[in-house]
Amino acid sequence: MGTAVATRTSTATFEPERWTVSSGPLSRRIDEWSTVSAATLVALDMRPTPNTPGDFRGVMERRRFGQLALVDCAVAPCVGHRSQALVDSAAAAERVLGLQVVVRGTEVARDRTRSVTITGGDVVLWHSQRPVDVEVLEPVYKRVLLFPCDLVESICPRLAEPTGLPSLAGNAATRLLVRYIDDLALELPGLDAVGQAAAARAALELLRAVLEPMLPTSRDALRTAMREDIRHYILGNLQDPDLAPVSIAHAHSISVRALHGLFEDVDESVAGLVRGERLARCMEDLQQQPDGDSVTTIAFRWGFCDTSHFCRAFKRAFGMTPSDVRRAALEAQAGVIP
Repeated sequence: MGTAVATRTSTATFEPERWTVSSGPLSRRIDEWSTVSAATLVALDMRPTPNTPGDFRGVMERRRFGQLALVDCAVAPCVGHRSQALVDSAAAAERVLGLQVVVRGTEVARDRTRSVTITGGDVVLWHSQRPVDVEVLEPVYKRVLLFPCDLVESICPRLAEPTGLPSLAGNAATRLLVRYIDDLALELPGLDAVGQAAAARAALELLRAVLEPMLPTSRDALRTAMREDIRHYILGNLQDPDLAPVSIAHAHSISVRALHGLFEDVDESVAGLVRGERLARCMEDLQQQPDGDSVTTIAFRWGFCDTSHFCRAFKRAFGMTPSDVRRAALEAQAGVIP
């Protein structure tokens, strides 16, 4: 960063990172704001406009949680250009989806086909892989929730299709997500790592509720979406010992044959998915609480009904027995090197 023009502060693990551009000549401030934008949102080639004040000021604050980030941005009038060349040069690092809530101010977003004026109270969805010009007409304060595209597409596969982003206007699920984002800004500093990861999962599920009803369908997309629904159902019912292809098919109103057919073109079976997720939860319990419940209790907690069968499956999956994992975790906890 430049000398004393843009400053970044962060004092603790869960406190926000903050960038401020507030001193130096206007050209330096604009250049520094370009750097700040690239570090927090997306890379933009920033330029002053006739409305840009000589004492141009910009503040960016970022809170990371789970795989997401919540960014607050306050900036004076200016314009940012994101060309296809700039998109391509930053593609690997900046493939994100942004849900933007404008608290106050006015900006205009322009692409090849349209121009959209965004004012206080508006909610828009943008994709980092699309060229755009963004001009701040009046000082803007906005809040942006950033989602990695790969993560969003894993739970909402139809979003990967080249159909454009849906409008969020008048959507009840959008209003719920906006309220959740405001609460996140207040509560994130008080959450530990586990709480922040849970908050990120909740935000992702709310985004899914916003997007899914508005996206077009195709046979392949529907099959992929159905598999994701089944995965979510399995993850929510792992502790049910009766969780099996028959009960999963019944819960989704399809035949067992149709259920297996959904997974025939992917490298996993329904039963294998259930077993793998259960074993992963058992591994977590053994590693995180090595002096906790017995191996049998942990196995039964996650739906296994036979301890011997569980131990054999565990060793096939991880190359070590549950007792080995527990012993290693206890030694690590005590600071003993095996």
